[in-house]
Amino acid sequence: MNFERAVGEKQRGLEFLTRTPMERLLVYGRTCHFPKGTVIGSGDELSEAAYFILSGSCELRRGLPGAGEATIEAFGVGTVFGALDVPGGIEGWTGGGVERGEAGAPVCAVATADSVLLRIERKNLEKLRPQQDHPGPNGNGNHFQHGESRVWGVETRGGAVGPRRLGSRVVTLAFLSKHLPAGLISRQLASSLRAETASSVVLVRFEPSEGGSAYVGGYAEGKATAVDWAPSEVVLQGQFGMASSLFRTEAGFHLLTLNARLETTSPQSIASLVDQLSRQFRHVLIEAVADETPTDSVTELLLRSDLGYLLLEATTEDVYRVDLALREVRPRSAKGEGWIKPIVCLAEGEQIAGFDLLIQRVAKPVHLFVHNCPKVESGGGRVPGDGASEAGSHGRFRADVRRLAREVGGRWVGLALSSGAAKGFSHIGVIQVLEENGIEVDVVAGASIGAYIGSVWSHGHDGTECEKLARELEGRWRLWSLIDPVFPPRQGFVRGMATKRRLMRTIGTARFADLVRPMRIVAGNLATLERATFASGEVATAVHASVAVPGICVPVTIDGETYIDGGVVDPLPVDLLRDMGVARVIAVNAIPSPDRVRYALQAEKELKRLNENRTRELLRKVLPLEQQLNFFARGNLFEIVVRSVHGAQVGLAEASSRLADVVLRPNLFDDRWLDCRNPGRFIALGREAAERHLEELKALAAGKEPHHEMERPSEPMASIA
Repeated sequence: MNFERAVGEKQRGLEFLTRTPMERLLVYGRTCHFPKGTVIGSGDELSEAAYFILSGSCELRRGLPGAGEATIEAFGVGTVFGALDVPGGIEGWTGGGVERGEAGAPVCAVATADSVLLRIERKNLEKLRPQQDHPGPNGNGNHFQHGESRVWGVETRGGAVGPRRLGSRVVTLAFLSKHLPAGLISRQLASSLRAETASSVVLVRFEPSEGGSAYVGGYAEGKATAVDWAPSEVVLQGQFGMASSLFRTEAGFHLLTLNARLETTSPQSIASLVDQLSRQFRHVLIEAVADETPTDSVTELLLRSDLGYLLLEATTEDVYRVDLALREVRPRSAKGEGWIKPIVCLAEGEQIAGFDLLIQRVAKPVHLFVHNCPKVESGGGRVPGDGASEAGSHGRFRADVRRLAREVGGRWVGLALSSGAAKGFSHIGVIQVLEENGIEVDVVAGASIGAYIGSVWSHGHDGTECEKLARELEGRWRLWSLIDPVFPPRQGFVRGMATKRRLMRTIGTARFADLVRPMRIVAGNLATLERATFASGEVATAVHASVAVPGICVPVTIDGETYIDGGVVDPLPVDLLRDMGVARVIAVNAIPSPDRVRYALQAEKELKRLNENRTRELLRKVLPLEQQLNFFARGNLFEIVVRSVHGAQVGLAEASSRLADVVLRPNLFDDRWLDCRNPGRFIALGREAAERHLEELKALAAGKEPHHEMERPSEPMASIA
């Protein structure tokens, strides 16, 4: 029989190994690492065992290395060779047995690249052989065609290629409580990130194990074959323990499970791990569980990350752990504060109470809340399974984790709502158009009237409900329901409590943690004249401070600090959203420019001249009741104060607009700031502005990052030990 043909037939006789669950192979085989040029075996060694190539490549040759050998057959990832006289196979290759080929020359197998092989003794092959062999995808039982290898779920031909450096993002998920379902949250985040970005994602978990692989990576238990498992060794190159594995899950992300303890992993190994994965994946998520206090390894991972999430429960112990982690990281990082963010996980029905204020005072404000998060009573914060458990399927939980994934993937869309008094009703029209066209907004920031409308929307009321609430102010005298005079008017003429009570009729005593959409509210610190950002506490109280127009409303005191209208310091908080990590910002600027105001005044004078009634004008001059009794009339105290504030806001709002991706400017020309009698007019103008820029808005929301497919690395990962 022709020697090459015999080798091919023998290979096909062992193809059942490629369809055998990896957990079974691990029981009967062991991995061996062979550097390039190493002789794997010759003579009887090739007869005593079968070799499954997990990574690298090998050749079967006649003669010894360096002595004019000839290549008989080349083998790549996912192929099997060796094991003569396997029952059901051929009896010997050709004359002279394995030591001698047809020409009588000795035969050996050589590693032609750094390779990892699974060696299975011939005596164990019959235990692994199924009763009935089913053909593989190419019809002959082989999962790979000759010269072809599957890496990261992508088929490549012709052998290894070098790594391609990408603009990758490394994110550490530091779980500071053992009662949090770290595995469930991590997998849900990785799955959502893959779905949102369609780019390569790997989730890294540290799971020391004395047995086989602790997780089958999204495949049904016992169904992950050696071919599925092989890509892990393309990266790992045999440097980790047997339980270390890398799978492409059914959700599309890769799961790398390392047989190592995080707390005993050296900084050098962490650096090597992060560097190597960054070369291969667009997004690297590293799950780091710190049951008690953050370890040096967790700190090292955070320092080497582009984004660090500190996930915690609403307990004082976890506040202490956050403070400890920040104390370790801050002095050693030159990235500022914005990259490391506390994430509070709340169980179903759990109230935040005053915990959000506590963590803000001790450490830093809570970045986001994950609601309806299942808790783990034991087991180190891990939930077995593939992430499709009943607990993880809760809509609010999945929506909050998805919002985290959108931030990681640079998909966040933020909406900045400006001040502008009654003209701010135009924000409602914009919101309606966004909802009608399915344009998702992840976070809202608002000042003054923008804070009021944004808080109602973020509480869960849609654009239609917002319009209904706004139209309750229609009519000549409805505005007076918001006026609660102060006597004596030492700090202002209006207390502002009526506005707060009206808001509380809609959202109650909701705290920021209760909102369905993250919200940031801007106010001005009267003592320091700095911008104050509210992200914790009671929402209505923060809005009360943000609408306190200086000179008209009494300043609002919260926790010993006095605040005034947010529009004074930041009328359009675009940079606040940028500081949060929002990649795409829509700004609604309801503050008319001086040119538009000038045009409106000229038009008003022209209309007045055309419709002049001399008798009425004479009566107004003789009995100027409007000017004498109405403090809001043009030229009176309130109007002068507000116009002065407006003048300061114009320049600030224009500067902020330049930081946004899309700016919506409703066609507002008049400067009557308290024209609440017809909110429908402003709402219509907001709709018109959004519809005018609808294609831009859709493009902004739909834009995705470039899709990167992974190529096979040319170098092994460093050892973790």
